Amino acid sequence: MKNICVFCGSANGRRQSYARAARKFGAALAGRELGLVYGGGSIGLMGVVADAALEGGAPVVGVIPRALFRREIAHHGLTRLEVVPSMHARKARMARLSDAFVALPGGIGTLEELFEVLTWGYLGIHAKPIGLLDVGGYWRPLVRLLDHAVEEGFLRPAHRKLVVIDRSPPRLLERLARHRVPAATRWMGEKET
Repeated sequence: MKNICVFCGSANGRRQSYARAARKFGAALAGRELGLVYGGGSIGLMGVVADAALEGGAPVVGVIPRALFRREIAHHGLTRLEVVPSMHARKARMARLSDAFVALPGGIGTLEELFEVLTWGYLGIHAKPIGLLDVGGYWRPLVRLLDHAVEEGFLRPAHRKLVVIDRSPPRLLERLARHRVPAATRWMGEKET
């Protein structure tokens, strides 16, 4: 692993623990000599993780759509800031630049980005590890939903293993480095042979 793509909120959230965890994650990236790829904003957890990675000496690449350049207040202190034409272009570019994906707490945009890379992993479009930094149990409801989808026959247990979850930034990065992504074998409706 060389570059980690981080999805996270353009807000700080209600708990101070979210910003503390984002700082620790950025510092952990720098400590492992990993680069950060993220959405290019200077506000919220996006700005916190980018600033911490930069302070630790990590290269940081931001990818931001033209329409959000002002709204998300683009970060102008990055190693590189790429302005792209659309959200689709943003996600595709971030995926190309990254060797793994991690979601920190965030809202609907974070969820959408996370589910897109999960879907790509499920379909075999990429074989990159995907992690959740579970700050104060933030991701527990989502994990329960994924487990419920397995119980109800909508998600294979092997595909549930696409997601690595941890509360510790250094431990999550270590687990992602060792994680072997399960192969996309067959979809739920196909018959076993």
